[in-house]
Formats: sequence, structure tokens, C-alpha cells
Amino acid sequence: MRLRNKPWADDFLRENDKVVVQQPFDMKGKWKELFDNQEQPLHLEIGSGKGQFIAGMGKQHQDVNFVGLEFVKSVIVGAVKKVLAAETTNVRMVNENAKDLRDLFEDNEVDHIYLNFSDPWPKNKHEKRRLTFHTFLEQYKAVLKEEGQVTLKTDNKGLFEYSLVSFSNFGMILEDVSVDLHADEDPLNVETEYEEKFSAKGQPIYRCTARFPI
Repeated sequence: MRLRNKPWADDFLRENDKVVVQQPFDMKGKWKELFDNQEQPLHLEIGSGKGQFIAGMGKQHQDVNFVGLEFVKSVIVGAVKKVLAAETTNVRMVNENAKDLRDLFEDNEVDHIYLNFSDPWPKNKHEKRRLTFHTFLEQYKAVLKEEGQVTLKTDNKGLFEYSLVSFSNFGMILEDVSVDLHADEDPLNVETEYEEKFSAKGQPIYRCTARFPI
């Protein structure tokens, strides 16, 4: 689906610099300085979409600092609006396509990474684009602290199964695996927009958390 251009997006993102990080590559190694409580863990969502998840997580977990990464300008404006509406001070948004997270984050700077409803890239020739391909896992391992975690949530069974194998082949430890998240009735689960849409159609939601060993 083609996204409609929003000519006002640039001005909107600049005007909301309390939420939108204007020079994110300058923040490498200094992300905690953006938050009131600099001692809190730093969690990163890659592909924040319209922002329902990260705004909800920020409100639910005031003891954590969150950074949401979203490249599509016409999409991130919606996420920023949700963060502003949540009236929380522990969420920052970044409008960048970080081909390598190591350009944005210092080694051992992040505590947790979330991959929510990422593009499954189902064709074999596109395997390298999947966010759980081993080259991405290498980036996550670099920027995460020791025993840092990666949580994947998706409606795509193929991507989920691929990711479980990819995590295991990389030597990661699977700590939580759910093949029907909503049936498990996790009271702390914060839904994304896609999650609401697919679960309403009866589609099971898959989630797993894996960590890198010391």
C-alpha cells in the first residue's frame, strides 16, 4: 500500500524536538543523557510504525527509557503524536534508517531490542533483509549489554520459525516462546496496531525472547 506524503511532516518533527531526536548519530554512547533518569535501562524498538507499542510501553514502564526507530516519515509522525498523547517523558523517536545500529549506538549501550511485525521478506533471495538474519544479530549483539535480550513479535509463522532457527544457530538462548500470545493472556502485553488488526481476524500472534550468552 502506497503511503500518502505529508508535506508538513518535516516541520512537525522539528517542532517536537523534545520527543524527536534531531541529530541521532551524534548521540552514540550518550543516549541516556536525553532522559530525566539516566540510570534507567535503555530499550530500543526497531520499526516503531505508528507508535502504539512504544507509547504504551513508555507509559506502562516508567522505570525504562525507550528509543523508537522508524524510517518512514509519513508513519513516524503518527508515532510522535501517540507519544505526546501518552504524556510520558521516557520515550524518544528517531527518523532514520540505521543500516548498521553500530553507527547509532555504542557497544553495550542497549538493554533490550524489540522487533514488532517486521517485514517477513518471504522470498529466499531476500533472506538477508530479514531483521533476524545473522548479520543483524551481529549488530544486536554488539550494541546490547551482556545477556541483552531481543524480543520478536509477529503474525507471520514463516518468519517466526525462521527466527527461532536463526537465534539458535547464532548461539542465543531462547527464554520465552509463545505460538499463541493472546491465548496465553499475558497481562503486560502491549499490542501494536498490526497486532490488533490480525488478532481480531483470529490470526495467532507469535512471540519469542532470546538473549545472547555471556
